[in-house]
Amino acid sequence: MDSKAIDPKRIANAYEKARLDLLEQRDGNGHWVGELSTSALSTATAVSALALVERHGEMDAKSGRYQNELLETELSELIVGGIEWLADHQNEDGGWGDTDKSYSNISTTMLAVAAFHLTGVPCKHADLLERAEAYIERQGGIQGLKKRYGKDKTFAVPILANCAMAGIVPWKAVSPLPFELACFPQSFYRFLRMPVVSYAIPALVAIGQARYFHQPPLNPITRFARKLTVSKSLDVLHQMQPESGGYLEAIPLTSFVLMSLASTGRVDHPVAQKAFDFLLSTIRPDGSWPIDTNLATWNTTLSLNALAGAGEDIAERASLDWLLDCQHREVHSFTGAEPGGWGWSDLSGAVPDSDDTPSALLTLAEWIRSPSCSEADQARIKDAALAGVGWLLDLQNGNGGWPTFCRGWGKLPFDRSGSDLTAHALRALHAWRDAFDDDEFVSRYDSAFEKGQQYLLRTQRCDGSWLPLWFGNQDVPEEENPVYGTAKVLMAYRDLGMLETNEAQRGLEWLRSNQNRDDGWGGGASVEKRTGNGIVSSVEETALAVETLLGADAESLQPTVTKGLRWLVETVERGGHTETSPIGFYFAKLWYHEKLYPLIFTVSALGRAVTRLPVKSEGTDAAHLSC
Repeated sequence: MDSKAIDPKRIANAYEKARLDLLEQRDGNGHWVGELSTSALSTATAVSALALVERHGEMDAKSGRYQNELLETELSELIVGGIEWLADHQNEDGGWGDTDKSYSNISTTMLAVAAFHLTGVPCKHADLLERAEAYIERQGGIQGLKKRYGKDKTFAVPILANCAMAGIVPWKAVSPLPFELACFPQSFYRFLRMPVVSYAIPALVAIGQARYFHQPPLNPITRFARKLTVSKSLDVLHQMQPESGGYLEAIPLTSFVLMSLASTGRVDHPVAQKAFDFLLSTIRPDGSWPIDTNLATWNTTLSLNALAGAGEDIAERASLDWLLDCQHREVHSFTGAEPGGWGWSDLSGAVPDSDDTPSALLTLAEWIRSPSCSEADQARIKDAALAGVGWLLDLQNGNGGWPTFCRGWGKLPFDRSGSDLTAHALRALHAWRDAFDDDEFVSRYDSAFEKGQQYLLRTQRCDGSWLPLWFGNQDVPEEENPVYGTAKVLMAYRDLGMLETNEAQRGLEWLRSNQNRDDGWGGGASVEKRTGNGIVSSVEETALAVETLLGADAESLQPTVTKGLRWLVETVERGGHTETSPIGFYFAKLWYHEKLYPLIFTVSALGRAVTRLPVKSEGTDAAHLSC
C-alpha cells in the first residue's frame, strides 16, 4: 500500500457499514452482550467436574430438577458431548490451545488429558492421548507447567489437582494450599501473603481442601489446624458464591470448586449444587463451554464510547437504566469491594474492577452532555459518577497505579497495578474533573491524578512502549501486547492534552515504527496461516493503533496513519472487520477472543477519522444514533 490520501467517502462509508453492523448486535434492551470464544480449557474442566459428580454420588437437588435419571443418561450425554468436542479440536502438534485460534499450551493440554481419563473414554481415542502426552513431555511435564506460572500457584495447583483426581499425577505433586487463611476477614487477605491472586480464593479453599483430604499433611499440628477450619472455610466459599452459582461467571474456576467437592464426597453440598446448575446452564449447543458467561457491561460501554467518539448521540433511556443498574451498590461478597464500581457483566458473578468502572464513567460523561439527556437523568448520572469516581480513588495502589480488583495485592501478576488500567482510570477521572466542587474531594482527586501520571512515566519501557495487564499477543515474546498497552496509554495522553510530552512522543514513535509490512498492527504468523492470504495484522490492534495516531495530528505521522486507515477501510470493504483474534487474557494467561472486539474497535477508529473529514457517508446523519 502507498501513503496516498484515501477518498473521504470511502472512510465515511466504511464507518457507516461498521456502525450499522455494531448496532445490529444490540439486544432488545439496547445493550450489547457479545459472544466469548468457546474454550477447550473450560470444556475440559467442566467435563472433569461433571464426570466426578457422576462418579462420586447423587446430586440431591431438593427442587427435583436433577434426578437420578439425569445423572445416568442426560449427564452422561453431556460429558460425552464435551469429550467429543475436545477430540475434534486437538491441534496438529497433539496439544490444545485455549481457543480455536490459539496455539497449544501445556496447561490446557494437561486439563484435556485429565478429562479423557476421568470420563473413561481414553480407550476410544488412543492415538489422541498418545499425541497429547508426547506434547506434554516435550513441554517439560509438571516442571514445564510450573515454569509457565512461576511463583503464582493460582492456576498451576488446580491443574495438577485436576490431574491428580484423574490419577495421572500423584497427589504429592500438588502443592498444599492454606485454605485456613480464607477464614480471616477479607480486609486481612492482602497482608497474609496468599499464594494465589485475589480473585482465586474459591480455588484456594476448594483445591486446598481436596489436597488436604487426599494427601493429609504429615505435620500433626498443621493437620489438626486445617481440620478445625474445614467447615468455616466452606462457609466462606458459600458466602462468596453468587446467585448464578458461577464464581466470577467463570467456567474453569467454578469447575475446580465443583470437582474438588465431588472428589471428596460432598456432591450434595449447597455450593456443589449451585456450581453444578451453573455448568449445566452455560453449556453450548455443540457440547463446549466458553471461558465466561458474557462481557455485557464491558461490551456495552465500549460500544457506546466508540459511537460517541464519532459524535453520535448515545442518550437512550433503556440503556441508561440498564447501565445504572449494573453499578454495584453494596459491599461485594467476593472481594469485599465497596459500593460504586462496575463489573464486566450484568450477571451476579461479575465483580467491580478498574477497567469496567472507567469505561462506564466515560460513557456517563458522554451521556450527560447529550442535548436529549433530561435533568432528572443528569442528576442520576452525576450521583452514579460520584460513587464511581470515589470507588476508583479508593482503589489506587500506593505506587500510583491501579490494580484490577483489590488494593494492595501487588505480588502476583494479575493483582499488580497495570499501565492500561491506570491510563483508563485517569481518562475517567479527567472526564469528571470539573463536576464536583468539594474542596477535600478535589484535593484528593488531584493527588491521585498526579500519582497516576507518575506511575505511567515509570512503567514506560525503554523502547517507548507500555505493556497491558489483561491483553496479550501469542506471536510476541512472553505473550505480551505492547500495541494494545501503548495505544491505551496514549489515549489517556490524548484526552489529557499531553501528546506533546516527551513520553507520549516516544510512544507514538514506537507505534509508527512497529507498523507491519501489510500496513496494519499486531497479529502474527497464526493469522497468516489461518487466513491464507498473507495478512498478518489483526483488526483489533490495527484499529487501536489507527485511533491513537489519529489523535496526534502530527505531519510526520500522516503517512503511517494513512496506510493504517487504508488497511482498516479495505478490511471493512471486504467484510473482514468481524475477524477476531485471541488477544484477551481471562485470568492467569487464559486466552479468549470476543466477537464484538474487532467491530467495536473498528467503529471507534473510523468514527474518529470521520470527525476529521469534510464529508459524511451518503444518507447518514453522523450526529444521530438510530434505534
